[in-house]
Amino acid sequence: MRTALPYLIGMMKLTRVQDHAIQALMAGIVGAETFDQVFAGIRFDEVEGSMLYAFARNEDVASDIEDSYSPLIAAVASRVLGKQVDLVVVMPKVLQ
Repeated sequence: MRTALPYLIGMMKLTRVQDHAIQALMAGIVGAETFDQVFAGIRFDEVEGSMLYAFARNEDVASDIEDSYSPLIAAVASRVLGKQVDLVVVMPKVLQ
């Protein structure tokens, strides 16, 4: 069992099932070709408050996803997680 630390209150690590559910719904919305080109290798990692953190394969892809798909990802994540997601922050995996 994880010990609740004061600085982690409000943080929620996504399960693999939640991560894959968000990916599957996004693939259904944007289409297989776009998903494979843009979202390949993405990982939806954790929620802190109303912010969802994700990791993409590189900085350019992270920027593209954040700029072009954030509102859509936020809506999908809100549905999957059952809590409001207002902001999506996508970082390159190298900063992980």
